[in-house]
Amino acid sequence: MRNLRTLPWGVLMMATLVPMSASAMACPMQPQTAYEQVYCQVWEKGGGNRLPSFDDFRRNTPQVQALLLKRHAARYGMDMPDSSPEPTRVRPQQVPVNDPLPSPAAESEQEPDLSQSPAFAFRDCRLEGEIIACPRQRYRLAANQSNSALAEGVLDDTNRLGLEAYQGDPNNETELRRYLSQAYDLYIRKMLDIGLGGATMSFTQFYHGYQRHQASGVDYPQRLEATFQLLKRDKQSMAVQARLTDALPQTLDDCEGVGLDIIVCDDVGTNWVFVGE
Repeated sequence: MRNLRTLPWGVLMMATLVPMSASAMACPMQPQTAYEQVYCQVWEKGGGNRLPSFDDFRRNTPQVQALLLKRHAARYGMDMPDSSPEPTRVRPQQVPVNDPLPSPAAESEQEPDLSQSPAFAFRDCRLEGEIIACPRQRYRLAANQSNSALAEGVLDDTNRLGLEAYQGDPNNETELRRYLSQAYDLYIRKMLDIGLGGATMSFTQFYHGYQRHQASGVDYPQRLEATFQLLKRDKQSMAVQARLTDALPQTLDDCEGVGLDIIVCDDVGTNWVFVGE
């Protein structure tokens, strides 16, 4: 198990198909982004029954918002706009890549120090465009994949995200961060499994999603599960671009390890997933 992410951080939440009241489906008088405008136009044309509530839609990354809107926009002849910037990132603690993971006992004895900074975590690695080259392993940027490239059955209804509910003390920040750290790792791996490694949300978004849902009394794992199932169904019937943006991370300071085989980077606006070769 990797070290706890001990710095403040957060997350975006995913959408849901839970039935909503008319007031919950209403759009604001002035949508703030181009994707929000398309969302409201789809509702005005009567085609929003398969979309999440506006609040849940707003909390998704621009990349996932685009995936949710693409089919509906095509149906009504709407042009899809470029993605919009995301909220300011709050970073998690970094994990040194290729270093042995400490035991839980060792973790409890460790105090945060400068060795957990991004510069230390990737001190021997090089960022080379779509490759992160480390002394003992290379990591390649994950793109969205066609369905023919996926393992058999990953888009079936039986493939679940499978996040467990948090059972710990809600006031124990260390326990909560451990839980969300592990949940985020599972989320990234599951998105890779269904061929959407190029459309993931950041760790900051993931955490903030949990906090917002908890404040509203909504079960976060169930909400994420609903969106995961929606993304699978949509992917069965429509193509997705391999790359939703040509941008690439510019510094390893924006990266963190997910286990020993995955590195995730983000610059607030875009999240990149690199997988060990």
